Amino acid sequence: MENNMVGWFEIPVINMDRAIAFYNAVFKIKIQAQDFGGTLMGWFPFEEGKPGAAGSLVQNQAYEPSDKKGALIYFNSEDVNNELNRVEDAGGKVIQAKTQISPDVGYMGIFIDSEGNRIALHSRA
Repeated sequence: MENNMVGWFEIPVINMDRAIAFYNAVFKIKIQAQDFGGTLMGWFPFEEGKPGAAGSLVQNQAYEPSDKKGALIYFNSEDVNNELNRVEDAGGKVIQAKTQISPDVGYMGIFIDSEGNRIALHSRA
């Protein structure tokens, strides 16, 4: 694989304003919030070419903060279907087939791993 394994992360929140204030204060950063059709996302600062994964805070009824469920981690992929096609044979369960996020962003898919963790994949194609 040509890229680092982790490409994106999302941290569920209940109150976006409160969460942004917290992370801005703790890390001395400025998170930018945006509404994507009812899903609020607070973007962590990211700069191309620097090491590390990008990510955001996410407020949506489908996301529930939990110390048991944890953050949703996205692993980079050349094509999401490559890994999704191997999930069930390895003891997991696909819960979202390859889905286009947008033409500019690419595709995603979600599965439950053998331990019960919700994990996502991202690819441009």
